[in-house]
Formats: sequence, structure tokens, C-alpha cells
Amino acid sequence: MSTTFTWNISNLEREVIDGYVYVCHYTVDAKDDTYSSGAYGSIGLARPEDEMIPYSQLTPEVCVQWVKDQLGEEKVAEVEAALQSQLDEQRNPTKAAGCPW
Repeated sequence: MSTTFTWNISNLEREVIDGYVYVCHYTVDAKDDTYSSGAYGSIGLARPEDEMIPYSQLTPEVCVQWVKDQLGEEKVAEVEAALQSQLDEQRNPTKAAGCPW
């Protein structure tokens, strides 16, 4: 089974005066042919030292890259691995609840 991971931005927090985005709220969805799982997080951003992209010109792709850059490759891999584990557990459960009667 091949899993697809989709990173999205659900909201941005910014300063109105200059459009500086200081928090990105993001989601990560993991899907295979049958099962799905998701995660949500927020990450703070430092004010850029160089020129800022005007708020009106921001795209989801730019903001997702900010999130991934801030998290780092290792943490991005950990998030995706955790979601993959959830899909694996759905496919082959190791725990159950209920009564035998």
C-alpha cells in the first residue's frame, strides 16, 4: 500500500500593520487506498531578517515550506511515520475493546 501525505495550512496569524506571519497552523493528512489519519499543529515563526513576502502574495506552498523548514527534516519524517503507524494499526489492529457476550 502506498501512503500519500498531504500538508496544508489551516490558518495564519499575522500582524496587520505589515503582514508579518508569526504563527502557521497546519494539518497533515495520510491516506492509502482504504484508511486515513491526520494531525494538526501550530508553529511560531521568527520575523524574517530579509524582505518579507507581502501577505497578499503568500501561497499555501510557501507557508507549508515555512512549516517544514521550521520543523526540520527529522521532525517532518517523525510526523509522517506516526501517521503511517496509525494507518498500519487500522489495517492490522493490535488492540480491541468490548465484552465477549
